[in-house]
Amino acid sequence: MTQRRALSTALSIATTLALTAAAATAPAHADPPPREVLFVADNWDGTASVVSSGPDLTPVGRVDVVPDRDARLREIYRDPIRLAAFLVVRETVGEGHDQLVDDLYTTPDGTSLVVSRPSFADVVSISLLTGEVEWRFRVSGFRADHMAVSPDGTQVAVSASTGNRVHVLDIETGAELGSFPTGDKPHENVYTADGLLWNMSIGEVNNDLDDPALDFLKGDRVITVADAETFEVVREIDMRDRLDAAGLEHLSDAVRPAAFSPDGSRLYFQVSFFGGFLEYDVATDRITRVATLPRVFDGRRTDMVNDSRHHGLTVQPTGEHLCVAGTMDDYAVVVDRATLAEGPLVDVDKPYWATVTGDGTACVVSESGADQVTSIDFATGEKITSTPVGDHPQRVRLGTVPAGWSGVG
Repeated sequence: MTQRRALSTALSIATTLALTAAAATAPAHADPPPREVLFVADNWDGTASVVSSGPDLTPVGRVDVVPDRDARLREIYRDPIRLAAFLVVRETVGEGHDQLVDDLYTTPDGTSLVVSRPSFADVVSISLLTGEVEWRFRVSGFRADHMAVSPDGTQVAVSASTGNRVHVLDIETGAELGSFPTGDKPHENVYTADGLLWNMSIGEVNNDLDDPALDFLKGDRVITVADAETFEVVREIDMRDRLDAAGLEHLSDAVRPAAFSPDGSRLYFQVSFFGGFLEYDVATDRITRVATLPRVFDGRRTDMVNDSRHHGLTVQPTGEHLCVAGTMDDYAVVVDRATLAEGPLVDVDKPYWATVTGDGTACVVSESGADQVTSIDFATGEKITSTPVGDHPQRVRLGTVPAGWSGVG
């Protein structure tokens, strides 16, 4: 017993000395780690609402993402061509409002917010410490759209929706690393783990040529796949051929929001005018399943905002479920990925995006008609809570802010 007690005492002393030494070598001034949060793009407000990354969606702060608004408007009003394009964006895709923020991501260190601003046709980096614009990049054409950040956090890709091009920028400096051409009206961008960048072009969505017989007037709609290092186009996928082969001639080939399964083998995507989503097998290059969700909306095709019947789709990190924003049907729903069986319909007002909480237990949808975000439990499919945000929320993205941060601008 004496030997054991002596050994135990010696181990305890050694552990204490080791911990003391480690504490002595740690810098006394070390900054606390950044906090994970969710950023919400308040499209018509020109702000980013910030809430906690968990299912409780606790308000954290807000960012003014158009601190240079007056300067940008002066530029636009001095240029007749840019002014005409600016007004077209306002009256069509903007539904009578300026589109001041579409998509947004934080830099790896969490000190800056990178934002695409459709009406200003640019991407800017906003300091989360000072609220000032750190860099600005003008996209080709007259409107900036959806973005994506590379897996390592160093690149940000943005769709130039009237320039039919994707620009890839250094997220820290805004310098253009490269670009590649797309189909008409590039929209969603998705990086994959195998070093590729996928872009989905949706064609013309701002006219009323929505009858299926006039579909050819909607433009060239394809998925463009580029190498994320060289930006060379390595593949082009025309979903029209795949839809027809699957007996789905009645569906549009305009691919809207899309999300990959965790292993990258399946692509889930929404298309214009359709209430539901499709599953595409990447290896076999074919559509394997279709999920048709309950119909609530009883209007005409021309009543669907920018042709988007359903707009917002995300996959649970475990791969068990998907979360769908039924935009024109005013619901969100969790769907079992194995069976495609839907859970309870959660009443929401014009949901326009879906993403996942930081812990992966819930999905979050933006309610553009109610100016709030709502969390839904993946396990039960039931609503957890809602939190008010700014005017017309759309994209919702995970990011980080400095510890103790509570807003800027």
